Formats: sequence, C-alpha cells, structure tokens
Amino acid sequence: MTRSNKESAGGDKLILVGNPNVGKSLLFNALTGAYTTVSNYPGTSVEVSRGFCEIEGNRYEVLDTPGMYSLLPITEEERVARDILLAEEPYAVIHVIDARNLERMLPMTLQLIETGLPVMLVVNIMDEAEALGMSIDIPLLQEKLGIPVIGAATARKRGLKEIRAAIAAFDRQRRAVFGYATDLERDILKVASTLAGEYRIDRRAIALLLLQKDGGVEELVRATEKEAGYAGVEAAVNAVVFERRSDLHLRISLERKRVCKGLLEGVVSQQGREGKRFAERLSDWTMNPWTGFPILLVILYFGLYQFVGGFGAGTVVDLLEGSLFEEHINPWFISVADRLVPWYWLRELLVGEYGVLTLGVRYAVALVLPIVGTFFLVFSVIEDTGYFPRLAMLVDRIFKKLGLSGRAVIPIVLGFGCDTMATMVTRTLETVRERILATILLALAIPCSAQLGVILGLLSGVPGTLVVWSVCIALVFLVIGFLAARLLPGEKPMFYMELPPLRLPQLQNVLVKTLTRMQAYFLEIFPLFVIASVLLWAGKMTGILENLVSAMTPVMHALGLPGEAAAAFIFGFFRRDFGAAGLYDLQTSGMLSAVQLAVAGVTLTLFVPCVAQFLMMKKERGWKASIGIFVFVSVLAFTTGWGLNRFLLFTGILA
Repeated sequence: MTRSNKESAGGDKLILVGNPNVGKSLLFNALTGAYTTVSNYPGTSVEVSRGFCEIEGNRYEVLDTPGMYSLLPITEEERVARDILLAEEPYAVIHVIDARNLERMLPMTLQLIETGLPVMLVVNIMDEAEALGMSIDIPLLQEKLGIPVIGAATARKRGLKEIRAAIAAFDRQRRAVFGYATDLERDILKVASTLAGEYRIDRRAIALLLLQKDGGVEELVRATEKEAGYAGVEAAVNAVVFERRSDLHLRISLERKRVCKGLLEGVVSQQGREGKRFAERLSDWTMNPWTGFPILLVILYFGLYQFVGGFGAGTVVDLLEGSLFEEHINPWFISVADRLVPWYWLRELLVGEYGVLTLGVRYAVALVLPIVGTFFLVFSVIEDTGYFPRLAMLVDRIFKKLGLSGRAVIPIVLGFGCDTMATMVTRTLETVRERILATILLALAIPCSAQLGVILGLLSGVPGTLVVWSVCIALVFLVIGFLAARLLPGEKPMFYMELPPLRLPQLQNVLVKTLTRMQAYFLEIFPLFVIASVLLWAGKMTGILENLVSAMTPVMHALGLPGEAAAAFIFGFFRRDFGAAGLYDLQTSGMLSAVQLAVAGVTLTLFVPCVAQFLMMKKERGWKASIGIFVFVSVLAFTTGWGLNRFLLFTGILA
C-alpha cells in the first residue's frame, strides 16, 4: 500500500507497545485526545484501542496494545499485542518502558529492533525514577541503541512535545544491529536460511522465535512456507535443539540481558538513599497479612459500606428517588397522562405500575445511577493508588487454594464494577483452567456495582442481614472455588505481577474516568431499562407476567419469599441491577421481613449472570462452558437460598 493510500485509509500507523502499566494508554490519550481507561495496575487494556492524531500536517492512526513482556506471548493479552505487530504495517512502533526498570525492560526493545520494524523508545515515568535518585543519560542511550529515544513523564505531560517531534522526524531506515555469541548466531543463521517466504518481520527474529518454540510463529511459518518448505525449517530447528541439548529459551534470554547490560553501562547512575519513604512502608504494610487484612477491612468499610452503601444508596437515592421522583416528577407525569391520554393501555405503558416513565426512568436515573456513580468514584480512587496489585500479593496464598493465582484478583475485583468487563479480563490469566475458574466465580458470587450498591443499600438498613449476606456469599465463593480447583483438570498457574508504586490519585483522571464509566453505563442501561419496562407492561397486559410469576411462585414460597419476588428474579437475568431494584421496591413497601430480605439478597446475588455477561461468557469460553455455568449457577443459587431460609428459621437468627 502506498503512502497516499494509507493516508486515505486513516493515516500511517503508530503502534504503542510495552509492559503493562508503563503509561501506554496515557500516551495514547495524550496523542489522540481520546480516552481509554488509565489505571495504576496491569491488565487494564485487554483490547486494542484505536485513535487518530495529526502531527505537523500528517495524520496518524494510533494503536494502543495490551501489555506484553516479550514477543514470546504467554497470556491472551500478550498474544493480541504480538499479533498486531505480525499483522499490521506500522509507520513506527513506539516502545514505552518504565525508567525505573530499564535493565528489565530493555531486552524487549532489543527484540523489537531485531524484528526489523521501525522502533522508537520512550523512557517514561522519568519523574519517579529521578525521585528515587536515578539519573539516565538519554542521548547516550539513543546513541548506543541507534534508534530515537525520548525521556518522558506522560502523567505530567513532560516529553510529549519531544515525542511528537520525534514522530515527525522519524527515519524509518535507521536501524541498529546487535550480535549474540558466535555459536548462537550460527544457529540463528542456520534456521533463518531455511525461510523462503515473505514475512512482515525480519527472518532473524522469526528464527529466534522458532528456536524458542513459539506456537503462533510455527503456525505462521507453516502457512507461509507450505508443508514442503516447513519440513526443512522444522528439521533445521530440531537439529539445533538436538545439538544444543540445552534450554535455548534461557540461553537467548541471557544473551539479551548481557547485551542490555553493556548498553546501559554509563547510561544509568544511582545516588544513595537513606531509609524507605512512607509510600514504600505503606506498600509493605498492605502486603503483610498482619497489617494487610485490617487495611482491606478499613477500605471496604469506609469505601464501600459507608460511601457507596450509606451515602450513595442512602442519602443520594433518598434525595433523588424519594424526594424528587416520588414527590414531584412521577406525580407530574401521572397528572399530565391522566389529562392528555384517554387510553388505559397507553397510560399504563407510560405511567402505570411498570410504566416507562414511572418505573424505567426512575430505576435508571434515581436508583441505580447514583449508586453506580459513587461505586465508580471509590473504585477509580483505589485503582489509581496502585492498591490492587498489592491486594493480589496479599490474597495470593488464599487464591492458590481456589486454583487461582493472586493475579486473578484483578478480574475478580473488576467484577465488582462490571462482571461483563471482568469476564473479558479473565483472558489475562495464564492458563485455560484459571480462566474457567475465574469465570465461574464471577458468574456466581461477584455482584456487579449496581447490584452490590442496591443490595448494600437494602441490607444496611436492617441490622444483621448484611452480616448474613456477606458470610454466605464469602462461603459460597470459597467452597465452590475450593471444590472446582480440585475437580477441574488443567495446569496450575504461576504468579507474577508488575508491582507499581503507590501513588496519590490524580483528581482529573479520577473524575474523567468516573464520568466516562457513568456515561458508558447509563447509555448502556437506559434503553434496556426502558425495554424492560415495556416487556413488564406487555407481560401485565397479556397476563404472561402473571403466569410466569405464578409458575415461579412455588419456588419463591420454597425460599420463604412472597410470590411478588418472582418478578425481580425474572428480570434479574435481563439486568442484575433491575432485579435488585425490584427487591428495593418490595423492601420499601414493607413486604419483606429480615429473614426474607437476607434470603432474597443471597439468592439474587448468586442467581444467573445478566444477558450481557452470559454473552461475554459465550464469547470467551464457548457455548458448552457457558450453558454449563448458567445451569450450575442457577441450581446452586436456589439451593443455597432454600438452605439459608431453613437455617435462619431454625436458628432464629434475624428473628
């Protein structure tokens, strides 16, 4: 494709790559003016974001890729990022690295240079490196690497002007060559010389990946060389492996580290430091079980219970739902409809029991949105501090008992925001077994923000029910995870995670992220709430809803609940928050005792995932696994609710 053709198709491509949590998304946002979620923990970006920018009159398409540690992928997110490099034709590959970890991240720069792709390096987070007493000679590093190198602190908008200038003046032909030990170079040449097809990246890089047994590249070479040609390639690789009788992957890694060590000589200097800073001591406390769990309880109590449950679901909902909608807006809607709409069916559709205006709009705007908004605000603050990776370290030992690594805490915690997004993030986990386990636990025992907020608001007003609900959900989470870990076959995961520094959240990022999430959430749920109201109305007018409720009434009675609770469960599948909001109405109408409230809260929390989460499960895990999880979760939810009702009635707890 010619340059003019590329411009007509959207511009030359700038591909941002690098380890997780080094500031790629921040740079993407700064270049494009678009917004992708920026957080202080790895695994935030699991899909490729695309945006556009214009630099000195030239238009560029910018691609923000998921974090990757090397060109040899382990997780799905790394595979996505690597495949972009194999498939796209970039104008420049911008490798973003953390200035505090140059020695560890520079080997990937070498890998990228070896591919023959046009590479430039952004040494980011310079401000924090300098605060640690590090001094980095950027011009000397550029001279040694033979590619453009820019020092930056993108969170503070430092270096952005230089990055734009480097892109505008980028010389795609400029390229350095680094050599390994003679015997290794001979082996690489032996494999590379058997490659006859056309590849987007250098044959030397292909040969290195083949020697490291990269399955994806083996498939690529097999497809390019055809069977006859691939036989020769495979024979050459096997001959080297047989001759070496050693771990080539380790050998190549050690060679890269040796080259990088030489490159960094004279580039980095470190001044001595006295003692640990407060942030470093606090970081240690959050990961020590003796201090970490009390800190976690404090965060849960003040962040979720007091702020989301007390302020969001209490004060703000009372103001909007109780005062504004119930006393002013809904009566006005009903009055106008009574005067202007002569048809009963239309009045019912607009302002009836399940009216679009009196139920759908009220649920979405006055009940769910403020709760979700306060949750998103707390969530954004916590994630920007860098606490979540430390929580992963803290719970790693417990998660190992559930067949998960501490890394799984990220999708689990994200599930408290949105289970659909969290199910997608399970692709960052290392093994298939771990992804399935995490998907089951997300579908079963992790309520989304809206559902959690409404349930917290419901239960916090009735002493004891919140304790019963918390203990029950935690027990189900642990028991099912423990059993699933022993019954599901597959490889057990290792645990590795980038540990970012603890930082004070930036107010602008927290507010923008919260408002962006609230906007996306509202745009998603508002039409669904309207549709749900219409379906409820249609069900009422045709009698179908009554029949469905009647069909579920025996189940509700078995749980000790009134028959009216059936509607909350029916529409809980449509939207988890809609079901929770239905319970809220039953509770405020005085139709649920403390025991019934606890049973309904537990059953609805464990109940089947919403439609969006189910579709995401199908996308990530396939039909067979998704339907299996759906049936298992549904049966377990009602069984647990039935057992809990019996237990509470027998013991007299909450009586």
